Amino acid sequence: NVVVIILESFNREHSGILNPHLDNGNYMGYTPFLDSLISVSYAFPNAYANGRKSIDAMPSVLASLPALVQPFVVSEYASNRINGLGTLLKPAGYHTSFFHGAPNGSMGFDAFARLSGFDNYYGRNEYGNDADFDGIWGIWDEPFFQFFARKLDGFPEPFLSAMFSVSSHHPFKVPARYEGVFPQGTLPIHQCVGYTDMALRKFFERASASEWYERTIFVITADHSVESHFAEYKTNVNGFAVPLLFYAPGLHLQGMDNSLAQQTDILPTIMGLVEYPKGFVSFGNNLLNEGSESNRFVINYTNETFQFMMNEWVLYYNGEELVAFYNYVDDPMLKNNLLGSHPTPIEEYHFMKAVIQQYNNRMIENRLTYED
Repeated sequence: NVVVIILESFNREHSGILNPHLDNGNYMGYTPFLDSLISVSYAFPNAYANGRKSIDAMPSVLASLPALVQPFVVSEYASNRINGLGTLLKPAGYHTSFFHGAPNGSMGFDAFARLSGFDNYYGRNEYGNDADFDGIWGIWDEPFFQFFARKLDGFPEPFLSAMFSVSSHHPFKVPARYEGVFPQGTLPIHQCVGYTDMALRKFFERASASEWYERTIFVITADHSVESHFAEYKTNVNGFAVPLLFYAPGLHLQGMDNSLAQQTDILPTIMGLVEYPKGFVSFGNNLLNEGSESNRFVINYTNETFQFMMNEWVLYYNGEELVAFYNYVDDPMLKNNLLGSHPTPIEEYHFMKAVIQQYNNRMIENRLTYED
């Protein structure tokens, strides 16, 4: 089974275990349960979102399509055929479902879920109890995660299910009974992150008692990053920083991988884990492939410029020419633009342009699926 959990607005900065250097080594973060899960998972301390909005995350996480220039779901190519997790795994016998506690139709999630092969959609309507509605975004995370666990108990195996949380969102409220329970931190979102982390803990407490649990691969990431407290998370690069982990209790998959990772790597990594035998189109890497570190890259789009990370470099390309590049390892605050004073990283520059060309051509020609 495969369960993908997308956490609303979880910045990588929120995790203590992924930031052992912050606050002179004293930083605890706001996600004690997620951190405990990371410690027994295969996790990526240098993972990034491919976009800045929730609607960017759905294609990146579920179909390995980065958000370049404009979100896929509102582009003229939104009706293109794609190979989503569902369209790939359904023919292999997987039951497919998608969960989001917002009102049905919100942000077009239900439409994209269908496009990427998720047959069964569970939203606020299917939850059926507005006593748990937060009044703005959807059903509070704690009860909706429990609903998610109950439904999983009834699905035939193997199943593929995705869940998108809602509570860690502006205006950053928690249920009245939890006011003052979670650390307030330095930003309004911090108590909401604590609340959703608790909801996630209770989900895993319930799920771990189910027969399907040991036969399941859990993937957890965030849709996008958010406002940060620490200066190092306010750079263009770390403005996309999110957690990413693969937890498979039956496979004993464990470790910290410090190489680059991005949301579009999720689909090919899952396909590798389930030993999918056929071809597919993706704009990422199988993160568990031996030797994949040398091919790892991260691509996103910011300030009308492509941002591309590979090896120790981050390149900025406006579609016509390179406008800046930095050694983000030696210069994490991105203060020293090396354009004109250092040889251009040619291999990375050509690789970036090839990725963009493939993306544009396949999008225009509706060739986002693999044909034998």
